[in-house]
Amino acid sequence: MKRWSMSILKILVVIFLVGTAIMLGINFYVVRSAKDRLVTKGHTDSTIHADCILVLGAGIRADGSPTPMLKDRLDTAIEVYKSGAAPKLLMSGDHSREDYDEVQTMKDYAIDKGVPSEDIFMDHAGFSTYESLYRARDIFQAQNIVIVTQKYHLYRALYTAEALSLQALGVPADTKTYGGQTYRDLREILARNKDFLTSIYKPKPTYLGDTIPVNGNGNITND
Repeated sequence: MKRWSMSILKILVVIFLVGTAIMLGINFYVVRSAKDRLVTKGHTDSTIHADCILVLGAGIRADGSPTPMLKDRLDTAIEVYKSGAAPKLLMSGDHSREDYDEVQTMKDYAIDKGVPSEDIFMDHAGFSTYESLYRARDIFQAQNIVIVTQKYHLYRALYTAEALSLQALGVPADTKTYGGQTYRDLREILARNKDFLTSIYKPKPTYLGDTIPVNGNGNITND
C-alpha cells in the first residue's frame, strides 16, 4: 500500500510539474509575441492612423469615480488622442447593472478633460479583454486600434487582438506603482493561458448586436 501511494504521489508531482511548465511556456509565448507592439505615449502621433483608441475598463469606486488604474488609463488615452493618433476613443467596460456604469464614468471623465462627446464611443458590454476586442472588431467595425491599459495587461490584449486579426499597438498606462500588483501579475499568468485558448476557439462574446461604426458619432452609444 505504501509503495502504491508513493507511485500515485510521483505521478501527481509529474502532472503538476508538466502542467506548470506548459502554463509558464504559454505565458512566455504570449508576452514575447506582443513585446514589439508596445509604444510609449510620447511616440504616438498622427502617423499611426488608427481607427480608435480602445480603453479597457478597470473598475469604478462606490462614488462613481474611476479607480487609480482606470484614471491612469484614461489620462494616457486622452493624451494619445490629443496627439492625433486616432480620431475616436472607445471606452469598453462593464455596464451589466443599472447601478454600475463603468463606461459612462469613463466618457464623463474624458469630456471633462476636453474631448468632444461625439468622439467618445461606449461599449457597454466589454465584460472581458477578449470580449472588448471582439466587439471592437465586429460591433464597432475597427480594424486598426491603439489599446491603452497597464503594461502587464497589454501583452494579453495585444496577443488577443492579433488572434482576432486586428492591427493593434499598445500604450502602457503605468504612471505609478499599484498596490496588489504582485497578485495581479500572478493572476495574469492564468489569464494569459485562458485567453490563449479562447483565441484558438474564438467563442462569440456575451452580447453582439447591430454594428456601430466607430467612424461615426459616439453619441449614438449614449444611454
